[in-house]
Amino acid sequence: MKRDKTIFDLIEKEHLRQLHGIELIASENFVSDQVLEAMGSCLTNKYAEGLPGKRYYGGCQVVDEVETLAIERAKEMFGATWANVQPHSGAQANAAVMMAVMDAGDTFLGLDLSHGGHLTHGSFVNYSGILYKPVAYKLKEEDGTIDYDMMEALAKKERPKMIVAGASAYSRDWDYARMRAIADEVGAILMADVAHPAGLIVTKLLNNPFPHCHIVTTTTHKTLRGPRGGLIVVAGDFENPWGRKTPKGQVKTMTQLLDSAVFPGIQGGPLEHVIASKAVAFGEALTDSYKEYIKQVQVNAAKMAECFIESGYHVVSGGTDNHSMLIDLRSKFPDITGKQVENTLVLADITVNKNMVPFDSRSPFQTSGIRVGTPAITTRGVKEGQIVKIVEFIDEILSDIDNDSTIASVKKKVNDLMKDYPIFAY
Repeated sequence: MKRDKTIFDLIEKEHLRQLHGIELIASENFVSDQVLEAMGSCLTNKYAEGLPGKRYYGGCQVVDEVETLAIERAKEMFGATWANVQPHSGAQANAAVMMAVMDAGDTFLGLDLSHGGHLTHGSFVNYSGILYKPVAYKLKEEDGTIDYDMMEALAKKERPKMIVAGASAYSRDWDYARMRAIADEVGAILMADVAHPAGLIVTKLLNNPFPHCHIVTTTTHKTLRGPRGGLIVVAGDFENPWGRKTPKGQVKTMTQLLDSAVFPGIQGGPLEHVIASKAVAFGEALTDSYKEYIKQVQVNAAKMAECFIESGYHVVSGGTDNHSMLIDLRSKFPDITGKQVENTLVLADITVNKNMVPFDSRSPFQTSGIRVGTPAITTRGVKEGQIVKIVEFIDEILSDIDNDSTIASVKKKVNDLMKDYPIFAY
């Protein structure tokens, strides 16, 4: 068969982009060689609708073993008693939970998107805001942390079916115990979406959502450093006093409802090559070397926040507990937008993403902030000394943002720095 030169040339072009640049997008990382190998394996050929031992196709004896191993490793990571490793993404994991827990039109609480929440936590353009009735809690304006008093007041007023903990751009730890007390008071399910800090949670660097949360979802990339995909875990199955029933009117436990919500509820056949890759990443996350890596992610993030603050930028909440932070550009460059910063930094091979900040004065298409994170650069071996240089690179460009020669000068510094930090054998 003739090799598809066009597409493989583009893949190599992307490989070189990743290799030469500084990746600061908080939701990105670089997987290991064996995670890549599993992703590209012959398991992609196998259709396997259903669960291990309960398939709708023959020939699933091997993929049953693969998926079972992924399940067992996921449970070990989180200290869970049940896991479903089939969701194709974090968004689909969240969709399955909502389908299992709520009916169309039911009310739930989630963090406001403009305050660091996620599309699937109630955005009006997302299924979560279209099919259900979201009510948003926010951050406190004075310190940029979760307003739990507001959350409690909203819960008492709205009587939600579910409360969601988690964010796509929040740099502090969560008070799951306080949230469970609020949920219990109004009879709500408590779900934590830990897609971003999952790696720090499984290594005990941040609060564990269990035993406080009924259900936990996550992506398997980001800080877990696995393939793009989703995961749902539960610690201790429980009956559902919320009266949830299957379409046939059967009352099941919550994990049975969750399994059914994933398949056949929102997905067909699972991606067994991705599940194998998840199993590899979960195995890596249980090693001592991964624990050392994720500690460095946290150290690097703290150093980066410190450097931005020392350079005159406002870091939302005053710092970070995890791997990421939001930079409010208005504190130093009130006339520069997040979009402008994103587009300019990429010319110097520095990748960030524009992001709204709490109480933003601009639209989501422009924004007054950027989000940065340290998982990817830490995977490449970057430590605190290089973090200082990276923040200096960014500040140099932002201080002279329309100067092409400054951008070119910084790009050379970036490329020279990253020569010493490989990604993977390719």
